[in-house]
Amino acid sequence: MEKNTSHKGKGHRKRLREKFLDSGLGGFLDYEVIELLLTLGTPRKDCKQAAKDALEKFKTFQAVFEASSEELQEIKGIGPSNLLGIKLIKAVADRYLEKKLIQRDPINNSKELFDYLYHNMRDRNRECFKVIFLDAKNKVITTETLFEGTLTASSVYPREVVAAALSHHSAALIFAHNHPSGDPKPSAEDIAITRQLVFACKVMGITVHEHLVIGNNTYFSFADQGYIAKMNRESEQ
Repeated sequence: MEKNTSHKGKGHRKRLREKFLDSGLGGFLDYEVIELLLTLGTPRKDCKQAAKDALEKFKTFQAVFEASSEELQEIKGIGPSNLLGIKLIKAVADRYLEKKLIQRDPINNSKELFDYLYHNMRDRNRECFKVIFLDAKNKVITTETLFEGTLTASSVYPREVVAAALSHHSAALIFAHNHPSGDPKPSAEDIAITRQLVFACKVMGITVHEHLVIGNNTYFSFADQGYIAKMNRESEQ
């Protein structure tokens, strides 16, 4: 007599996959999306509880994807093999949004810029400072995270920013950093750093268009609030 070797979650995961192929993620709960990704590297095990535990531990859907591999593996049922789906989908989404920016004008395509920055930066638990390098026509050459950790005037080095801009043959720059607190209001340090960067870049003939502070589904624009124009005027005095 042939043994039934099917596992408990086989039918469930098949239904999840069929549901996605039929109608996308519209009808999925957050934990079901995580569960579906876990099944990609878990051939014979039910992943529902692990997905629910991940969401409970990290509190939000976004935070699950921002968690480190080590943090994810603290959850029972998540290991080196099946965390692949979670880490892969985040990396692919980052690459996709970044590629949409390349050779585009972010000044006139601000929604794509904000989409990329929100996705890439808003749920990080550490501050990171990203630079978007632009050519003479304001098209994106590339993006790069130059600094991580608490940002202070002593941790963001204008000479490194200028050196990176020159290495990419950039004519202009956009800066962005996140506030893990979710509040995008700039600190005194943020303003001081921006002033130093505007002054240093201007000396080298590099234009600073913007510095965005990314919060929780919101942002602060140094350009919109008049800071960049004011700093440029100050540098000419």
